[in-house]
Amino acid sequence: MGSYKKKLIEVALPLDAVNDACRPETENPFLKDHPRAIHVWWARAPLVATRAMIFASLIDDPSSRPEDFPTEKQQDEERERLFTIMRELCTWKSTSDDSVLSRARAEIAEATNGRPPRLIDPFAGRGSIPLEGQRLGLEVHASDLNPIAALICRALIEIPPKFAGLPPVNPEADARLGNTGWRGAQGLAEDVRYYGRLMSEQAEQRIGHMFPKVMLRETGAGAAVVAWLWARTVKCPNPACGAEMPLVRSFALSTKAGKQAWVEPLVNAVSNTVQFEVRTGTGVAPKGTKQRGSSRCLICGTSNISDAQLREQSTTHGIGEQLMAVAVDGPRGRIYVSPEGLEQPAVEQPSVDFLDQPMPENPRWFSPPGYGMPTFRDLFTNRQLVAMTTFSDLVSEARERVKSDAEAAWTDSTVGLGSEAMASEYADAVATYLGLAVGRLADYHNSLATWNAANQNVSHLFQRQAIPMAWDFAEANVLGRELGMAVAAGWVAGALTHVPCGPPGTVSQLDAVVALPECGEALISTDPPYYDNIGYADLSDFFYVWLRRSLARVHPALFATLLVPKQQELIATPYRFGGDVAAAKNHFETGFARSFALMRERMHPDFPLTVYYAYAQSEEDASGGHASTGWETMLTGLVAAGFEITGTWPMRTTKKARSVARGTNALASAIVLVCRPRRADAPPGTRREFLRVLKEELPVALRHLRHGNVAPVDFAQAAIGPGMAVFTRFGKVLEADGTPMSVRMALALINGAMDEVVTEQEGDLDPYTRWAIEWFEQHGSALGDAGEAILLSQAKNTSIEGLRAAGLVESRGGTVRLLRRDELDADWDPATDKRLTVWEMTQHLIRRLDAGEVPASALARQLGSNAEVARDLAYRLYIVCERKKWSQEGQAYNALVVAWPQIQRLAAAEPASASPSQTSFEV
Repeated sequence: MGSYKKKLIEVALPLDAVNDACRPETENPFLKDHPRAIHVWWARAPLVATRAMIFASLIDDPSSRPEDFPTEKQQDEERERLFTIMRELCTWKSTSDDSVLSRARAEIAEATNGRPPRLIDPFAGRGSIPLEGQRLGLEVHASDLNPIAALICRALIEIPPKFAGLPPVNPEADARLGNTGWRGAQGLAEDVRYYGRLMSEQAEQRIGHMFPKVMLRETGAGAAVVAWLWARTVKCPNPACGAEMPLVRSFALSTKAGKQAWVEPLVNAVSNTVQFEVRTGTGVAPKGTKQRGSSRCLICGTSNISDAQLREQSTTHGIGEQLMAVAVDGPRGRIYVSPEGLEQPAVEQPSVDFLDQPMPENPRWFSPPGYGMPTFRDLFTNRQLVAMTTFSDLVSEARERVKSDAEAAWTDSTVGLGSEAMASEYADAVATYLGLAVGRLADYHNSLATWNAANQNVSHLFQRQAIPMAWDFAEANVLGRELGMAVAAGWVAGALTHVPCGPPGTVSQLDAVVALPECGEALISTDPPYYDNIGYADLSDFFYVWLRRSLARVHPALFATLLVPKQQELIATPYRFGGDVAAAKNHFETGFARSFALMRERMHPDFPLTVYYAYAQSEEDASGGHASTGWETMLTGLVAAGFEITGTWPMRTTKKARSVARGTNALASAIVLVCRPRRADAPPGTRREFLRVLKEELPVALRHLRHGNVAPVDFAQAAIGPGMAVFTRFGKVLEADGTPMSVRMALALINGAMDEVVTEQEGDLDPYTRWAIEWFEQHGSALGDAGEAILLSQAKNTSIEGLRAAGLVESRGGTVRLLRRDELDADWDPATDKRLTVWEMTQHLIRRLDAGEVPASALARQLGSNAEVARDLAYRLYIVCERKKWSQEGQAYNALVVAWPQIQRLAAAEPASASPSQTSFEV
């Protein structure tokens, strides 16, 4: 590889601004008209983050242009000018701000001499990267093996530019909105809305009798049903009972203050059955009968029924369903009606052979098969099956209507597109979006959707990357005004209003291990699969079976198979290899090596490869060190393909309180690796040389990560980047016996060096805090032996009496215990504390944060510069909690760091009071 100019992404970024700009996208799942509304997909990178990364990959860092910026001061000034553009560019508002985008495109054009590169994303997924490349004026080429991903990408980047600026063709559009002034995909979006409403009206005529209104006593009129709320029933395993026991997670219908409602189960001892009655008022909902890991029978009282027993009963005797309540639209909000006396229309199951496809027997992602629900057919009620097949079939009918309307509209218009071929292509486009809207319906209209008592609405199935079992479920009204076809079509149409309609884009269904899109040399940026975190292909089958029925004629190549292709999918799933973990790991590692080798061949020599990766290190090796198979295999592939890491950036890509974060290896941030082909003459190095350079460079890198407010949950992963940058700089690193060092060993050494850096920094803290850290690591807040505490206090140059006087510990009866946060002095004032410690500051900041960011910022203002020191301690304590598996305590320290930018902003808004200085720590 010859010489190249370093790009901005390889030197410096306004990381705080980029991560702050991600917040509206990651924190607000209902951001209006976001392109993600096009369809469900998993592990979505924020658009603003990918936009910033692409821009920074194309722009020269000023240090690479000494002829233009000869001094360091001039380079800093130019870099700040570029940062100003990036700060404007990476906001959600700029997504549709032509002036901001035009400035960015002009900057790119100047940096590339008017010849910006094409962009390739070989693991495109939902298409965030190519979509933002297109928004920045690049010709983009996306590919993915998964047909659902390819379809979503096609809908976002390939179809809209073909019809940009055209008016809608539906017969109402001209009279209502005129035939001019349509920008981008607005006309296309308007047609999606119109024909979606038409489909809804046609469905009402065909299946409306299956969705009867409920007569309300209060008004004497019929009210539209929002949802029917069901409980599944299983035969009680108690031989003396054997009744059908309802299994309910929660009996609450509404938890809104002043409008509480719940279901009261009433046991009929004569018939051994349970009836349900809706109650309202100030009472409390009974405890659910299905809790984590155990269940109870309301009829005989048997409790602690295990999930294993439920699986046995479900598969042997089957599962029943019992209506608990009906939620309807009342004149002043939700009304809940008891099931007694309500007639349910008899609905026969339609012919749905296409749904008789088995779900994977992989309980990590799929729970229903273990309970006697093995096929996709089992995930829907008969009424839902009729509705979904009706809407799937209506897509084809709507397509013919669009084609006819397009031929008529274009023949009489001035657009000059009256050909039958063009009308047919446009009809395919509208049908594609209507089919995706049907896919959106499937996410809500299945028997695993649940009722949200806090918001009084139906929660969709894919709140996390799995299909979990739901025992009580909400059957939404598919013809209702909240979750009907018109609404789903509106979501899809809204997404179209925020697509760029830039240069043409192409989408291919390709296996990235075998081939990349054919377009010559290109800038390559990609967000590949995260080892074994997400079963994209398996999960996609849920939508594939419906989309295939709707769109097989429109996209025959994408829907040529009965289910999504799986064997080639680049994830490490042992069940596909007969449970062989090593074989799954090898499949992932060799696949990555081949794919990265293809990328190296195709990447433009002027621009770096960027790889997004988000996988937590959670494994402990035999020596007690920490590494990660997910990182190891990905990085091994990268190294084997001859890449060197030249930059790393932690990018906040997910919301703080996401379901997938609980108990998985998903991160709050993706680590963006910036890579260049390693020089052929890169010198080898020894283990000692590697460790020497690592210990020189890692402390500086870790300070930068803290300054960038990288969350503690992501800190170890973020440290991998600068550590591997050292490792990949060598041609190879040799062990003492002359063998090349493995990536796994390099990761273990990087983690060990990180621990050393963090531990060494404790020397700057007051002795009370150093004692508390070590005691916390050994005992948490549990009791410990007083003799051990005294020895430790002597080693830390303090005393138990001093610790007690400082308000950190309680000692009695030969034992010592660290006080919990809730036991600390609620009236604590740092200005009057004569034994001020960093430990107290950190704990009190967290305690204030529990009450909100404003109280925390008030304390931060008082602490002055000491607040940053307290924030830094949270990193050290989080690492302790992670290693000890104290997840709840760890979340508190992580939350403090995540909230820190907002705490700082609020603290800066008010003048600082007299605050204690660093020298006030008692030593």
